[in-house]
Amino acid sequence: MALPRTLIDPRLIYLEPAIRDYRRGREVLARFPDAELVEVASHWKIPQLADPALAEDWLRVKREILVLGVKKGMQMRPNGRSADFIAPSSSNGCAMACAYCYVGRRKGYANPISIFVNIDDVTRALARHAAKLGLKPEPNTIDPVDWVYDLGENGDLSVDASLSDNVRDLVAAFRGIPGAKGSFATKYVNRDLLGYDPQGRTRIRFSLMPETIARVVDVRTSPMSERIAAINDFVAARYEVHVNFSPVIVHEGWEAEWKALFAQLDAALSPAARAQLKCEVIFLTHNEGLHDLNLRWHPRAEEWLWRPDIQEAKWSQSGMRNLRYKAGWKRQWLDRYLGWLAEALPYCEVRYAF
Repeated sequence: MALPRTLIDPRLIYLEPAIRDYRRGREVLARFPDAELVEVASHWKIPQLADPALAEDWLRVKREILVLGVKKGMQMRPNGRSADFIAPSSSNGCAMACAYCYVGRRKGYANPISIFVNIDDVTRALARHAAKLGLKPEPNTIDPVDWVYDLGENGDLSVDASLSDNVRDLVAAFRGIPGAKGSFATKYVNRDLLGYDPQGRTRIRFSLMPETIARVVDVRTSPMSERIAAINDFVAARYEVHVNFSPVIVHEGWEAEWKALFAQLDAALSPAARAQLKCEVIFLTHNEGLHDLNLRWHPRAEEWLWRPDIQEAKWSQSGMRNLRYKAGWKRQWLDRYLGWLAEALPYCEVRYAF
């Protein structure tokens, strides 16, 4: 699937020299023969991406720069929410530019996509880990049968699939790993994935929010109507399809907007899609560093995201000082939200909400 040129059109590729030793590295280079190539010692440490001036050129960086590297660590991190484990990533960064994204400065300003070319190392590590675990001993909220591995913690695999065959290889790998399932969230509809033959072993989680807010904070993503319309087709292609209601941004008039979204989703789903539908509900998390950064390239988004009148500081599990809705109010808002959801979509199980 050819990406729209306005989404990603690499003019400059930073690469670790070793990527040429891998078939996937050579394939990606062949796809962009006119791009300027610049060798770097590490895909994480690219001085040219660390210039603060790039914050004001956020979208161009995401559109025109690609990074190719070799994934070093193959650690499987326990998760317990979206998945049982976070898998070694096949990529990092994103061509989209959601204003609330916490990975915005992982390797410099704008965090363009890095593709890791040693995908065979990743799939072998997944197979070894799942084999060592054996069958899941008891059901949990993540999955009643399989160990679930999140494949796209720091990017969007639907976009990655348009740059290389890494995602196709991951989907194929899970067809042959007993007792394990791959999973990733997405805000981009890539219909090429419909031909990957997942055989029920890959879960896609379409992220949804009211379109009014998405037009401001979900920058460069597929329209909400397109994401919803794709659900039935992905279920028919034998993906497991869940939805992420994320992030839930509290504001004046939010009740009417979310109820309208639930009604739109309910009207669109096929019986098969309804029968397997589950969801996650994630209220907004923000932080002061991201706020300051957004003011340099997308200040309008901060009108929705930065609400110190109803937010308070809280340390995350990873040790970050974040801003979340004040605890007493958030509990009330979450209960209210779950009530709207249960009324509109009674067949949709909530796997977790926070």
